[in-house]
Amino acid sequence: MSGPEPAPAPAAKPIVPLALLAVAAAGLWASSRMTWVTVHSADGLTEPRTDDLDGSTWFGALTPLALVLLASIAAVFAVKGALRQILGVVIAVVAAVAAVPGFALAVGEGRTAERAGTLAELPVRAVVSGADTHLGPAILSILAATLALIAGVLLTRRTGQGAELSSKYDNPVVRRADASAQVSKQHGATGTAAPLSDRVLWDALDAGTDPTEDLDEPSTDRAPGERKP
Repeated sequence: MSGPEPAPAPAAKPIVPLALLAVAAAGLWASSRMTWVTVHSADGLTEPRTDDLDGSTWFGALTPLALVLLASIAAVFAVKGALRQILGVVIAVVAAVAAVPGFALAVGEGRTAERAGTLAELPVRAVVSGADTHLGPAILSILAATLALIAGVLLTRRTGQGAELSSKYDNPVVRRADASAQVSKQHGATGTAAPLSDRVLWDALDAGTDPTEDLDEPSTDRAPGERKP
């Protein structure tokens, strides 16, 4: 016989998702301060010009998205249940958006040199002679977005599991039926059974099941022909 089901523990704080969100927000913020693209240009009149474009310039929403992830940490504490599940979905969407520019730069999608010249606000007569991409900051943003995505998924899953457990033990009818089943299993068990918790015993009594009803009954496990003492 398996032991009695333990009483539900208080809902644990989502430490892992919170830690992932903190690291993800820090990663996006750090990436936004790093140089993503270096653009080289010349206008034929002055010395060749070199401009460094950081992450916040290359993708203007990178820093706001980092702040959104940071704010979501406080939101996790403020909401519960279905609202926390919705928050997890929102975080996952934010993570997907944050990963797009870094992924595009890493795989070479888009007109990098042309866009770099536009963002560098070069003079009209200037011509872009080249653009160097820096993959480190782009990869950092992708990793940070991945951590945020994992945090969003974990928040969604934890909410679903917590709701199922809470509904089971918050419903008196279900709790009493479960207690009666545990008492019945203990009555029918052979050998020494693990003791039931006080909560299970009280719930069984509320359900009309006496947990002690078989304690005063003589054992029926006798050999054939054996007389009662």
